[in-house]
Amino acid sequence: MAAYDFKDKVVLIAGGAKNLGGLLSREVAQEGAKVVVHYNSDATRAEAEDTVNAVKNLGSDAYMTQADLTKPANVEALFLEAKNTFGGIDVAINTAGMVLRKPIVETSEDEYDTMFDINAKAAYFFIKESGKHLNDHGKVITVVTSLLAAFTDGYSTYAGGKSPVEHFTRAAAKEFAGRGISVTAVGPGPMDTPFFYGQETPERVGFHKSQSLNGDLTKIEDISPIIRFLATDGWWITGQTIFANGGYTTR
Repeated sequence: MAAYDFKDKVVLIAGGAKNLGGLLSREVAQEGAKVVVHYNSDATRAEAEDTVNAVKNLGSDAYMTQADLTKPANVEALFLEAKNTFGGIDVAINTAGMVLRKPIVETSEDEYDTMFDINAKAAYFFIKESGKHLNDHGKVITVVTSLLAAFTDGYSTYAGGKSPVEHFTRAAAKEFAGRGISVTAVGPGPMDTPFFYGQETPERVGFHKSQSLNGDLTKIEDISPIIRFLATDGWWITGQTIFANGGYTTR
């Protein structure tokens, strides 16, 4: 298969307004892609607008769309809208998720349901709709977490909610293979974003930093090249979870 790039491709990014998703939106646009910028809440609307404007300033096209992806009908509508707007979808990247650090004995049923809805259910139906609507030889990439390979306390519903995505990824890779669609997951280490700091004490932040090869947290700039590679020349990798964490953990 010839080298693959983003020129004239359509890239749908769940959580594409800010942090890793916002960076990816800009980077794939710079390489010629049209971008669907999904965001979840009104609080993120201004960042979604900034990202869409940034894409257009780079000479590409984009639009923003708000949806609660824990509702499967909304996921289906997200993909149909993208197809109707841009004529097809080549790459679907799901950066969305929710972090909670809490002991098991203090976790409520509502918290459990919310965490699994966002981290597992939404991811499942995102992969499902990708399989239904992506163009042949498309790429599906889900952001998970390196905590899947960690032995630690506090993150039972976060790592637990992300862990099924590995199985979804393997199954989808087999099921979509006939159409040349690769399906992968990327597990960053603790990332230097507001999602992380809200869950940790300064002491634990220091510990997490000490576990990487350069004594720092994972940056979104460390992860975006890996996702872009999987969506282009790295298409032959499928059904895998890639741990990208500077030596933080492995298995």
